[in-house]
Order: sequence, then C-alpha cells, then structure tokens
Amino acid sequence: MACFSNLGLTLLLLVVVLGSSSAKLSTNFYSKSCPNLLSTVKSTVTSAINKEPRMGASLLRLFFHDCFVNGCDGSLLLDNTSSFTGEKNANPNRNSARGFDVVDNIKSAVENVCSGVVSCADILAIAARDSVEILGGLTWNVKLGRRDARTASQSAANNGIPPPTSNLNQLISRFNALGLSARDLVALSGLSSLLQLHKILLLTVSSVHAGSHTIGQARCTSFRARIYNESNIDSSFAQTRQRSCPRATGSGANNLAPLDIQTPTSFDNNYFKNLVNNRGLLHSDQQLFNGGSTDSIVRGYSNNPSSFNSDFASAMIKMGDISPLTGSQGEIRKNCRRVN
Repeated sequence: MACFSNLGLTLLLLVVVLGSSSAKLSTNFYSKSCPNLLSTVKSTVTSAINKEPRMGASLLRLFFHDCFVNGCDGSLLLDNTSSFTGEKNANPNRNSARGFDVVDNIKSAVENVCSGVVSCADILAIAARDSVEILGGLTWNVKLGRRDARTASQSAANNGIPPPTSNLNQLISRFNALGLSARDLVALSGLSSLLQLHKILLLTVSSVHAGSHTIGQARCTSFRARIYNESNIDSSFAQTRQRSCPRATGSGANNLAPLDIQTPTSFDNNYFKNLVNNRGLLHSDQQLFNGGSTDSIVRGYSNNPSSFNSDFASAMIKMGDISPLTGSQGEIRKNCRRVN
C-alpha cells in the first residue's frame, strides 16, 4: 500500500510540475491577482507619450527586440552583470534602444498596486499595445502570463534581429523561423528595420514588421546608402532626405528622419502608401514592395487601412506568443533591470 501511495504521490507531483511549466497565456491572467494592472500601465504610458510622442515607437520597439531574442521574456531589460553581457549592448540596440526608464516607471506603479505579481515581460507587451492605441491605432486583447528570464545574451541579440540591409528572403526566413508569416512581416512592417532598430524608433508592417514603421524616426547612418546609391527610390524623396543626411561618412550620422513622411507620430497606413511610391526610407522597408512576393500585401494595406489594422493586431498577438516563459519557469522580477 505504501508503494502505491508513493507512486500516486510521485505521479501527482509530476502532473503539477508539467502543468506549471506548460501553462498557457490568457487575456484574463491578472484579473484577480492584479485587477488594476491595465489602467495602471496605460496611465504611465500615456504620460510618457504626452511628454514625447516618439516614446510610443520606442516602447513598441523594445517589445519587438525582446521577443525576437529567445522569446518574449524581458531579457532585453536586464543590465550587464558579472555573469553575462546583456542585450542592451548588442549592435541593434546600442545607443538606440530607449524607453527603459519608462518601463521602470511602469514597473514601480504596478508594484504599488500589486507587489511581486506582474512580470516585466508582460509589462512590455501591455505597453506596446497601449502605445499603438494612444498614437491613434487599434487595440487588442493582450495575452498575459509570461515570466521573466534570469539571463540575457548579447550574441543572441546580434544574431536574432534582422538588420536594415536585409533583403526580402532574409526577412521572410527570419520571421518564418519564429512562426510568423510573410503577411505578419508586412503588417509589423518596419519591423525588419524596426527590428534592426539600432537605427530606428518605429512600429512595423507584416504582422510584426511594417506596421511598426508607421511611426518613428531613423538615423542618417541607417538610410544614407539608400538615398544616394539605390535606384528604386523616388528622386524628390531622396533629395529631400539628402539635405539632412550628407553623403560623407560620419557627417550628420545621428540626424533623424521620419519613417513615415506624412504622419510620423501617428499610427496609420501611410507607410504602405509610401512604399508603393518608392518612398521607403530604409532598404529593408522598400524590399517589401520591390517586385517580390509581398507586393500585393503592401498594396492591399495601402488601399485598405482596416485590413492592415486587423492583420497588425493579429501579428502582434502572434509575436507575443514567441517562446514565453510560463508556469514555474523564470521568475517575476522586482526590478526589471536585474534578477531577484
């Protein structure tokens, strides 16, 4: 009897462990443990964007860059330690990823209403959604229940985020590897650039890519080669950008230009209209409309903003599902910059 009892206890513990490690994300994860979570996050994000409109793009970019490196686990937020060099110093993030102080403010506000309950990874997911909505875009129900990583990897960030020089096949391949389709790529569009983000502060298109680039700005160093050397660019657009981005290397390197020339601080479908007219600022942006397989998606979004909005929301949800830590995995950090 004792043997069967011990066997039963072992099986029960196994079920509990497996269940906790394979827990699923849900939109009502904090409904009881932190009922004021969403309003608390949105209040802080709204305040930050009111002070600086491009902060919305910066927060969105943080979410993208976090999810594309070992999943949506808040690892991007970790400072360097004696045991690892974090993602903040990776090429796509160094001197360009920003908004960490805003995340700190959100975390502090959330801790005040429900201490030790909400992960930094979930805070990034909610802040990204709120940023899009506050800047005039759509909203969606964010799936929650992620836990935070206890480590970070600079090399993984260097290899996981596609650079703005990527061609279409490279972008599609990277997105597919993470379970995202070519349509997601375009909807999150600016994501490739957005994802390369050491030169961008935007939203995107193909589910995780272009749509993001509907807001934000890029540094001269990230588009200089395009405006002077590429032929698939509107001449008047190139000349306009050349005025603030000299040909000489190192000159005006940090000068900024809007990724969307019509409405740079609003979330809309003008980004796609620009691509159709060969006015994509980044090489990777214009790759989405350059005689390839995603041309029809871009043209569709340029003519139908509701289709873009719907696909963007879907892509954001899919991106948020990339390899989250759940159940007993990881931890709930008290400070987003360091492990407990």
